[in-house]
Amino acid sequence: MDGNGRWARRRGLPRTAGHTAGEESLATVTRAAAARGVGWLTVYGFSTENWVRPRAEVRHILSMHKRLFGRIDELNDNNVRVRWIGRQFDEPGSRTPPFVQRAIRDAIEKTAQNTGMVLTVAFDYGGRAELTRAAQLACAHTGANDPKISESGIAARLYDPSLPSVDLVIRTSGESRISNFLLWQITGAKVYFTERTWPDMSAEEFDSALALLR
Repeated sequence: MDGNGRWARRRGLPRTAGHTAGEESLATVTRAAAARGVGWLTVYGFSTENWVRPRAEVRHILSMHKRLFGRIDELNDNNVRVRWIGRQFDEPGSRTPPFVQRAIRDAIEKTAQNTGMVLTVAFDYGGRAELTRAAQLACAHTGANDPKISESGIAARLYDPSLPSVDLVIRTSGESRISNFLLWQITGAKVYFTERTWPDMSAEEFDSALALLR
């Protein structure tokens, strides 16, 4: 969800204003995706690399994610289930603060009975970190005497093994590269590039992206 900072800079606003606007765009896209019968929507909320941003900006993003996971009524109204992927809370290197952990657990629990779209938020997530962890777990499972790591063994040990292969990647803000996001799952996915920053993402633009799958 790129371009929050650029959106704010173009308007003479602090970067935090861009993140706040980006949260509203996520709500818009989530509603649009649910209404169009999308089964799975996975968004890159906060990466393992984002912790190096200015402290005030990180604090704002953390509070924003607490609000995001707290939008339970809206999620339930749209029959959306919440999931999360990222460094496990008890894993070495994990930096997710307790108040965000509580919000994540609460959202997962209170939307678990919904039967519609699955909204997965990647928080404190990195594709390389996910693959490294999965490979380590797969290797430990095979044992030192038979250190064979299979493709299925890695797939079974990703953060959420039930997450299906990705059909479509949406890349906003004029970025024409693949980030450290779902590196295993996006093999074969189509990629939609748009000059729009994430806060300008609309239901109409989302429909244009979906058109790649027709």
